[in-house]
Amino acid sequence: MGYEAECTLRLGGEVAEGKAVLEQHDLIFRGPTRLAIPLKSIASAVANEGALVVRFGKTTAIFDIGAVASRWANRITNPPSRLDKLGVKAGMTALIAGERHADLVREIKARGARVVRIAPAEGTDLLFFGASRRDLLDGLRALKRSLKPSGALWVIRPKGSAAITESEVMAAGKKAGLVDVKVVSFSETHTAEKFVIPIGDRSAG
Repeated sequence: MGYEAECTLRLGGEVAEGKAVLEQHDLIFRGPTRLAIPLKSIASAVANEGALVVRFGKTTAIFDIGAVASRWANRITNPPSRLDKLGVKAGMTALIAGERHADLVREIKARGARVVRIAPAEGTDLLFFGASRRDLLDGLRALKRSLKPSGALWVIRPKGSAAITESEVMAAGKKAGLVDVKVVSFSETHTAEKFVIPIGDRSAG
């Protein structure tokens, strides 16, 4: 994500040096003082002369992180939507394969992207493959052929399921000739892993 910075934390009467990390669900400080603030608990986050001022509950924490403070404050107060994290943009073509997530299909259409069941001749920009069992991963190699050279294939799997694990998804992607580049929380119950065709294997056609 690129949201890491060496900083000084001012919390109550204490001052500590360490590293601030803005993750998907938490703002974390690692140093002599350990702090993890759930983003959903943050009432306000503003930038003030290189400081990120965060108010949560009755507590205010000040992270001196420099010029990136404004970007961090914006990320906290305007978090990306699910479609933003998945890279869905108007005008794109999205292929839905495997187990369907009806809410995702509705969101994609509402954004102005086209949802298809069969990839067009030139390939699809995005491919969403729902898989709740490891045996379904055998289909990744065939699905890869439906992608544009610069397209992305997302495997959507249940969180914490023994029937299909993260390591199994990663191994299957590699076996299919894909590279894993990103993991996002798809929902409270599912995770999505992004795969792309290696740059050296892409062709203009």
